[in-house]
Amino acid sequence: MKLPEGMAPTLSVGDVAQRSGVAVSTLHFYESKGLIASERTESNHRRYARAVLRRVAFIRVAQRVGIPLADIARALEGLPAGAAPSRTDWTRLSAHWRAELDERMAQLKMLRDQLDDCIGCGCLSIDRCRLRNPHDALGERGAGPQRLLVARCAKG
Repeated sequence: MKLPEGMAPTLSVGDVAQRSGVAVSTLHFYESKGLIASERTESNHRRYARAVLRRVAFIRVAQRVGIPLADIARALEGLPAGAAPSRTDWTRLSAHWRAELDERMAQLKMLRDQLDDCIGCGCLSIDRCRLRNPHDALGERGAGPQRLLVARCAKG
């Protein structure tokens, strides 16, 4: 099919799915969230600019490193609509996300290192349980389900 003069070649939703490795339903979801955009043909088929491939790759990489979709959406709002994110865009945005990722990694390492203390105890108020009850205010009242014990004593 020959395109009109000055019109850039576009991709169908199936083409984008195949080239990006992302399911068609995921592309529809991204579009519903405003992360990507398409034009509609006269027969109401979606057509995407080629730049959407880099945008989808950007979204997938950000998701893979744990960036929430809402943060990705805010980041993409700062880019020109329909434009592919550049290396400069990624560098700027990833620098912004780096501190958050570093903090999450530190929390995961702390969780990993404390995991042995609490496996299978079943008690949320044990004095050593820093994972499920980090400030352990109820632990001062003793072991066991303190909230339930208080509720039963009040009725009894």
